[in-house]
Amino acid sequence: MKAKEVAQSILKGNRRSLAKAITLVESKRKEDRLEADLILKELLPHSGNSLRIGISGIPGVGKSSFIEVLGLELIKAGHKVAVLAVDPSSPISGGSILGDKTRMEELSQKDEAFIRPSPTTGSMGGVANKTRESIYLCEAAGYDIVLVETVGVGQSEYEVSSMVDLFTVLMVPNAGDELQGIKKGIIELADLLIINKADGDTLVLAENAKTQYQNALNIIKKERFWSPKVLTCSSIEKSGFEEIIKQFKSFREKANKEKHLTKHRLQQTKAWLKSLFQKDLIYLIEENESLLTQFQTIEAKVLNNELTAREGSMAMLNALRENIS
Repeated sequence: MKAKEVAQSILKGNRRSLAKAITLVESKRKEDRLEADLILKELLPHSGNSLRIGISGIPGVGKSSFIEVLGLELIKAGHKVAVLAVDPSSPISGGSILGDKTRMEELSQKDEAFIRPSPTTGSMGGVANKTRESIYLCEAAGYDIVLVETVGVGQSEYEVSSMVDLFTVLMVPNAGDELQGIKKGIIELADLLIINKADGDTLVLAENAKTQYQNALNIIKKERFWSPKVLTCSSIEKSGFEEIIKQFKSFREKANKEKHLTKHRLQQTKAWLKSLFQKDLIYLIEENESLLTQFQTIEAKVLNNELTAREGSMAMLNALRENIS
């Protein structure tokens, strides 16, 4: 199927074509990347109409259960939901489980939902290399809510915040000293802090944590149109999700009124361009055997203390310049 045909199929909401396009986007084969670029070019004018929501949190916080209940509630409210769930790849074998469809069994059966687990394949920050492109494809397919789940490790919060509109952090109610357990960086990035597992014996703990988190957020003055909120929910009891969806709607309305989304999306595009340029530069180097050989020779000299790291870096840049010229 040609790129235009795939694009037209995606615009009609064909999930199989959408999955195929994302596979092309994630591929490392040059011919697949070229085809993916043609599809993206066709679909780019039809994207940008969703609310992009990042969801992060430490392992064990219940992200998959939370996303499934949230997705089902959003569908009830009349939305089409795409879930881009990043699955950690093994640093040894490169393989990943890609098990989110089994963890979100009920949601995956809904016609209004699309779940795509994507391996990180060594990507820094816990977000798959091609997540940005996948967001555009899902938007073109008519999904008006795109949820991006991160593995919740390292600097994933910063990376996902550069590609979504609203950044959500899930917390647990019994993590010890609540204020010690939260990073200042997360507070500065978060638009919503949601304390999951607020049920049974942990309900009181969750309410206490909510007060502490809200006080912490109030201390930090964010120069933004939106004041971060702290909410509680229970994925088991399916409680608290009505208020979460209400806050999503409130955020979108205020963001549109303040023209925040337009400015933010421009910043996202700049970040996307920079990211793609860096990756394409690496591809360019990897595909040039002569240049790779020069780089390896320079690296060996640095390791043997024949060159300083700075001198090695400059030598690599000069080799790249000569190759281009």
